[in-house]
Amino acid sequence: MSIVVKIGIFFMNIIFAIMKLLPVQKKITYISRQMDTTPVDFSLTIKQMQKDHPEYRHVVLAKMIHPGLKAKIEYVGHMFVQMYHIATSEAVILDTYCICISVLHQRKNLVVIQMWHALGAFKKFAYSILDCQEGSSSKVAKLMHMHENYTYVLSSSPYAAKFFAEAFHVREDQMRIYPLPKTDLLVDEERKAAIINRIDEAYPELNDGKKIIVYAPTFRKTHDHLQEGIEALIKEIDFEKYHFVLKLHPLSSITIDDQRVINDHIFSSLEFFHKADIIITDYSAVLFEASLLHKPIYFYDFDYDFYKIGRSFYIDYQHDMPGYMSPNPKDLMRAIDNNHYDYKKLQDFSHMMISPYQISYTKDFTDFLYHTLNKEAL
Repeated sequence: MSIVVKIGIFFMNIIFAIMKLLPVQKKITYISRQMDTTPVDFSLTIKQMQKDHPEYRHVVLAKMIHPGLKAKIEYVGHMFVQMYHIATSEAVILDTYCICISVLHQRKNLVVIQMWHALGAFKKFAYSILDCQEGSSSKVAKLMHMHENYTYVLSSSPYAAKFFAEAFHVREDQMRIYPLPKTDLLVDEERKAAIINRIDEAYPELNDGKKIIVYAPTFRKTHDHLQEGIEALIKEIDFEKYHFVLKLHPLSSITIDDQRVINDHIFSSLEFFHKADIIITDYSAVLFEASLLHKPIYFYDFDYDFYKIGRSFYIDYQHDMPGYMSPNPKDLMRAIDNNHYDYKKLQDFSHMMISPYQISYTKDFTDFLYHTLNKEAL
């Protein structure tokens, strides 16, 4: 298989060499495998760039690799579209690993910025978990030149930067501190009010005076324990006092058949956090965004020992997390009922992981992007 891949990369580079003969345009290309629609970080960046620097053209190539042979063949065709736009762009911005960026021989003056799709440094990923249960094998990483050819990698804070440098196998001087543009949306009061109005229209029952718990567990490649964990938590909830909103990952195949539970598929987790009184998560990076909302966050870590074996963390999970944690749903709900929360610890954690903005998170990044492309100092 490795020989086939190497041959494929060889021929891709031949085709790419021809494409690189085409003139470079005043164009920025955005590539994602996270979803089939434009990620919000890309759309915010483009909107700000169009306002400040309308001379740039923007191309978004967002496509997931779906299961099945047909979908994979379609993605191979999509890669040739990527190759053309990479060859003719001044810059490429990524939020995931991109095969065409890493395996192909790029122009020396191409600027490649990996903004990644998650804030903060929490769960280990990429080079930090090579040959671990949830990581890639070192052989595959070497074969696919994993996360190579980056000019800069963004991080949300100086504290998180050293972990991102390890994960992406880059030098620390390639790190730049710019929290994701979507962070602006969490502190936008007008948007917050609009989201709450939309949620109220979709779920008018949430305005009956009961407190709202939103549970957003992290995505697990295997669902061996998650279904049982969710069902155990539901058994401990007093539905006379609380509404329970379940926000599973879009890729999750779990179904919970309980009329008392709101299985929401309309809003994102972050959108629903605006309506929440209490947030429950576990090892999800949504923790960092949620920490900016100054709402109590609790951690339901029923499979901590199993999860830690396969993934592990950059921080001391047992010591550093900014809220009560328990593998026992009864104890967790008792802590929620007691309503004693250390908001100072939550604020300190948020400041450690997410640096403050100068103008706005989006504007700070686009200023950096523009000055980088024009080789000007900020």
